[in-house]
Amino acid sequence: MLLMNTQQSRVVTMQTLKNSELRYRRLFEAAQDGILILNAESGMIEDVNPFLIKMLGYSYEEFVEKKLWEVGAFRDIDASQAAFEALQESQYIRYENLPLKTKDGRLIQVEFVSNVYLVGGEKVIQCNIRDITEHKQIIFALQENEKKYYDLVNQSSDGVFIIESSGKILTVNNAMCKELGFSEADFLSLSIWDIFPEQYLEQYRKKLTKILEGNSLETTIEYAVRGKDGKTHYVEVLSAPHYNGKDITGFQGIARDITARKRAEARSKQQLERLTALSTIDRVIAANFDLELSLSEILTHVIIELGVDAADILILNSNSQILEFGVERGFRTKAIQRAQVRMGEGYAGRAAWERQLVRIKNLSAEPNKPEIYWADDDFVCYYGVPLTTKGQVKGVLEVFQRSMLEPDVDWFDFLYALGRQAAIAIENVTLFDSLQRSNSEITLAYDATIEGWSRALDLRDKETEGHTQRVTQITVKLAHGFGLRQEELVQVRWGSLLHDIGKMGIPDGILHKPGPLTDEEWVAMRQHPTFAYEMLAPIRYLRLALEIPYCHHEKWDGSGYPQGLKADQIPLAARIFAVVDVWDALSSDRPYRAAWPEGKVREHIRTSSGTHFDPQVVDVFMQYLYLLTGHW
Repeated sequence: MLLMNTQQSRVVTMQTLKNSELRYRRLFEAAQDGILILNAESGMIEDVNPFLIKMLGYSYEEFVEKKLWEVGAFRDIDASQAAFEALQESQYIRYENLPLKTKDGRLIQVEFVSNVYLVGGEKVIQCNIRDITEHKQIIFALQENEKKYYDLVNQSSDGVFIIESSGKILTVNNAMCKELGFSEADFLSLSIWDIFPEQYLEQYRKKLTKILEGNSLETTIEYAVRGKDGKTHYVEVLSAPHYNGKDITGFQGIARDITARKRAEARSKQQLERLTALSTIDRVIAANFDLELSLSEILTHVIIELGVDAADILILNSNSQILEFGVERGFRTKAIQRAQVRMGEGYAGRAAWERQLVRIKNLSAEPNKPEIYWADDDFVCYYGVPLTTKGQVKGVLEVFQRSMLEPDVDWFDFLYALGRQAAIAIENVTLFDSLQRSNSEITLAYDATIEGWSRALDLRDKETEGHTQRVTQITVKLAHGFGLRQEELVQVRWGSLLHDIGKMGIPDGILHKPGPLTDEEWVAMRQHPTFAYEMLAPIRYLRLALEIPYCHHEKWDGSGYPQGLKADQIPLAARIFAVVDVWDALSSDRPYRAAWPEGKVREHIRTSSGTHFDPQVVDVFMQYLYLLTGHW
């Protein structure tokens, strides 16, 4: 029974071994890698699977019972022997990239892995050979593509980057380095937050968070970044999420340096603002002759456009040759308003005397003490520009800053432009004042001449002596009440003084006749307004004054002379004068009659309203009679 059990056990074991060997054989023959079985002692090839035969093209017989180095695929004898010796000494050896040749001469790359194990008490070496030629070609192609991509990225004129969601910079190209002055190593040691200016951090965090979440509607965003030199650069960034598989792990994008464009835009905007400022100043200067207003407008733009703390304008007194205070902005005290600087003395005096810019970059380093007028203002920088026009110095524009200032060329150009406008403003007001004085002198001369003519007329006609002066004063007052401007009142005065100048053309026999005039004499007498017109019309500055001498005998109802004008056809000045002239004539003694009582004169004026006189003029005259004449 025991023997039978032992035999049965042996049979089972043999069957198990047979089954195991069968399974191994099936695996050996079906394997998709080449397999060699070597005798560990002799190096003789004991078996080879079909896949290796197909891979290398050698027959089964060309492999079996040969040593490794005797097969053509392993024809490098020294290398094959060395490999075999290594296989004998090691339980496991792997060659990642071993070159083999097929029977038809093709070179293939294989991965060679060997293991040593015991079979029936004997050491056997199993070599697994995998053809990795295609795999290597793929890797090579990927490497080539990667190199092309790397070259393309690095040759791009735009910056290219990849950034982790934390902000750590993973990849940058050459253009990115060049744009900001960092090396690639510098960049890779930085976070994106290190190069964003502090004032933009919160704003940019929100923008990048939206991109990470896929909620950003902006495809291109402008960023301000800090370069290695510490200066602000501007980049226009087209960015998108960076994926690792399905997950967003950061950002990737292209950055274009737009610093030059932004600076050009800022410069254009600044130039436009400055041109607008100059245009505004021009309008202010042209629209008025208030020097303080014009200079104050200039200083407002000096402070704003030049970005300085304080400024003033000193005006040169041409008589004393002293620069005197004009206007100021930005000073802490009012001491500057007492400023008086002699030509050649102090910074302002030097600027005026030398007719060139005086520039002090650091006042504290100057050996001379600052002017007492601004000693307490803690200024650091000073600029003094002489205000010159037509070769003459008109003053000095002074600019102050309480910190270091490094202006550019455009800044100085605008400073000089403002200085020129200040000089023009001073020159315009000076010329206007001079013209005003000249006009006043001419007007006084005209007035004196006309008064002389008026007195000459009174001397010729003693019966009306004093009449011209009285009616002139009253007429001017009444005309002022009707809203006539000052220049119009001058013409009213001259017209009133000359109202009877046409009588110079009337013969003395008619003019001085003590009794009533005949009809023929009245015809001659009524010619005096026409004579006045003919005498005064050629005199240009008296043309506007002609209204009274020519029209003061016209009547509201059209029955007057010399033209028979009616109502509003009669100039207002003549209508006003007609009432005053009759009032004074009836209120004065004449050789041929005594003065009328005032009541009778008033009644005559009232009853003549609407026929002889303009009713409105009569109403105003009567309303202000006492103020106009001193009589009720």
